[in-house]
Formats: sequence, C-alpha cells, structure tokens
Amino acid sequence: MQQYIEWGALANVVLVGLLVGAGLPALFALGVRALAGTGAKDEAGQVRTGRKVLAAVAFGIVIATIVAAVAYIAAGGH
Repeated sequence: MQQYIEWGALANVVLVGLLVGAGLPALFALGVRALAGTGAKDEAGQVRTGRKVLAAVAFGIVIATIVAAVAYIAAGGH
C-alpha cells in the first residue's frame, strides 16, 4: 500500500485544506463577530477601538491570503 499512497503529500493536502477550508471562514467570522457581536459598541453607540483593530487584522489576513492564492495560480503554480 505504501507504493500507492504518498502519506506526506496526503498530510499536506489535508492540513492545507483544513486551514484554507475551515480556517479562513472562521477568521472572517471572527472579524464580523468583532464588529457586530454582543458588546461590540460602547455607551455612545460606537464600535470599540480594540474590536476595530481585531476585525481589521482578521479581514487583512483573509484578503492577503486570497490575493496570494490568486497570484500563485496566475503565476502558473500547481
């Protein structure tokens, strides 16, 4: 069976699939939750600064990952 399956390559595919397939949507949801979740706004009705920073970081990572993936594919990546 070892001659048919490359276990290292299979582990890489599963790991990347989990990170991109579950991790990025979870990170995006964290950003949305930071902006619109319970306790996001202060007494004046403004979103708290810490939550804005958290959301910006989360959305920035998601956007950077998408841009990097598109650039990798456009450059002929496999």
